[in-house]
Amino acid sequence: MAKNKKPQKVKARLIRGFNDRSSSDIRATDEMMDKIRSVFELYGFDPIETPFLEYTDALGKFLPDSDRPNEGVFSLQDEDEQWLSMRYDLTAPLARHVAQNFNQINMPYRTFRSGWVFRNEKPGPGRFRQFMQFDADIVGAPSVSADAEMCMMMADTMEALGIKRGDYVIRVNNRKVLDGVLQAIGVTEEGQKLSVLRAIDKLDKFGVEGVRLLLGEGRKDESGDFTKGAGLDRAQCSAVLKVVGSGAIPKLKEVLDQVTLDTGGVPDEWGGMGHLLYDDAVFEITEELEPLLNSAGYSDRIKIDPSCVRGLEYYTGMVYEAELLFDVTNEKGDNVVFGSVGGGGRYDGLIKRFTGQAVPATGFSIGVSRLMSALKNLNRLDENAMPAPVVVCVMDKSRISEYQKMVGELRSAGIRAEMYQGNPKNFGKQLQYADRRNSPAAIIDGSDEFEKEIIQIKDLVAGKQASKNIKDNETWKEQRPGQFECKRDDLVEKISALPAIKAWLNSNG
Repeated sequence: MAKNKKPQKVKARLIRGFNDRSSSDIRATDEMMDKIRSVFELYGFDPIETPFLEYTDALGKFLPDSDRPNEGVFSLQDEDEQWLSMRYDLTAPLARHVAQNFNQINMPYRTFRSGWVFRNEKPGPGRFRQFMQFDADIVGAPSVSADAEMCMMMADTMEALGIKRGDYVIRVNNRKVLDGVLQAIGVTEEGQKLSVLRAIDKLDKFGVEGVRLLLGEGRKDESGDFTKGAGLDRAQCSAVLKVVGSGAIPKLKEVLDQVTLDTGGVPDEWGGMGHLLYDDAVFEITEELEPLLNSAGYSDRIKIDPSCVRGLEYYTGMVYEAELLFDVTNEKGDNVVFGSVGGGGRYDGLIKRFTGQAVPATGFSIGVSRLMSALKNLNRLDENAMPAPVVVCVMDKSRISEYQKMVGELRSAGIRAEMYQGNPKNFGKQLQYADRRNSPAAIIDGSDEFEKEIIQIKDLVAGKQASKNIKDNETWKEQRPGQFECKRDDLVEKISALPAIKAWLNSNG
């Protein structure tokens, strides 16, 4: 008779590109998002929420590969064999929401959203398949003043998060500049245009020569993976790189004039649109955007930069990007500029896919996880962070109700607290638990304390500090650093006075 085989254990493992999040990361993110939300609400924006899943055709094909429904996104079919996809950003779902509720929405529509987005792409250092974004958009406002507001709000958000002036810049450009140049040099196929945009968007990561390769035949990275290029010839590459590297507006005008000369003017079949596009774009930047930024006092933080193009296809006008300028150490130990933490732009054609008519819209998205990494580098997180719970030790099982009463009193005062729920026989393990929990204090109430109507409070933070100067156990037991007694009725008062608890209570009203 065959022996029964033991059931095979399931291997505990994470999908590549996905991460579990610790309580400290979650709290730090929540703290950061509260500050972002406060700025957005100050500007008059209100929240909405869209689902994780959308019909694939509603999201549209704005990622690089469009041959298969699940290329670049995570997709599945429902019971009616309709393709559904997990959202890859928060803008495409907003466009669907606006189109579906167009007659009920009060225009201009100022809204913000936050949530997880998903990309079915190759994961790598700092590159995840699931990440959080925080978006703000104005729908129904065609004026450049709406774009200016977005840029100003991005700047105010950086400063609300503790990133001082000089450590960041909001870079602004108009996609019509590059659209016009691409028309002029004969790049009109949408897939090729998107490849050009994505190549330029990697300028801060790969440098000019890396982008030149991506504009041409392609680039091989250090792992040996090859990224197919946009297929531009040498002259076309040169024209694009001259534009994105031109810098200030006067120089940009010179470069655009030279592109026109080099190409012999824009061919008739485009009706002169190339030249008109970038002339219109430069006018919007210099004659409409810059005066608004100057008058509001933001010109030192918001800069015109022709290399800012953004990698998504649906932008139709102004584009902008928040870039952090300080150095960090990367995974190889090199000092590098932190780079972009968010961006966006005008997308006047996105809602048209549903309604048949152009609806002006502009917005930006913050990469929450990436921005949190930046704030950690600047030590801008965890100030007055929520302390771990106070642990009430169980010294006598017959007095469980009294210990639970202590916990209740602390919670009623807004202090995190818990009664030890493990095996209470070993008192040392209870203190070890509290220590590993990073608890600010442990409450000790044994039979001796009960008879005297007192309790012992072990200030674990003070104890750790004092222990640095104590070399042996005898001295430790004799001095009992950080431990003191008080009347039972003074429990809440004494715990509230501990520095970690006091800072938290003060910061939370």
